[in-house]
Amino acid sequence: MNDQNDQIERTMKFQSKEGNVSEVALILTEVYQALVEKGYNPLDQIVGYLMSGDPAYITSHRNARVLVRKLERDRIIDELVRTYLEREGL
Repeated sequence: MNDQNDQIERTMKFQSKEGNVSEVALILTEVYQALVEKGYNPLDQIVGYLMSGDPAYITSHRNARVLVRKLERDRIIDELVRTYLEREGL
């Protein structure tokens, strides 16, 4: 039981996976455009996918669902947060 408590109290350290940033940007741009073309709100759909992992949030139009699943969700989130923080000068 003590080991369990230690694990609960321990802070996990997330190690970002190195990757090609331009690949993330390219795929998100393609997915965004496909969602717009199909009449979806791209922000809502992409956030739904990132939060749930359910690929049904992403249209299959223009092969967007296949493209977005080429990337790990944590890699997409990492890139989004990094880009936001850099733009804010943080």
